[in-house]
Amino acid sequence: MKARVHIHPKPGVLDPQGKAIGNALKGLGFAGIGDVRQGKLIELDLADSDPAAARARVEDMCRQLLANPVIEDYAIEID
Repeated sequence: MKARVHIHPKPGVLDPQGKAIGNALKGLGFAGIGDVRQGKLIELDLADSDPAAARARVEDMCRQLLANPVIEDYAIEID
């Protein structure tokens, strides 16, 4: 079973990497670029066969290590 965790800064949290990417895109001539936010994607191969159990384990992983719940939101996909 595979899990994907999409992590991104919460609204209102400063994102200097997103700002740098936005400025670089504008500098390269890409017009119409608004706010840019950068996140990360973590892919996990899991031995679980039950999707609900897998989601619960990944939730625990996110709370304990993968995401900082104070400044980041995350979304989990289980395949």
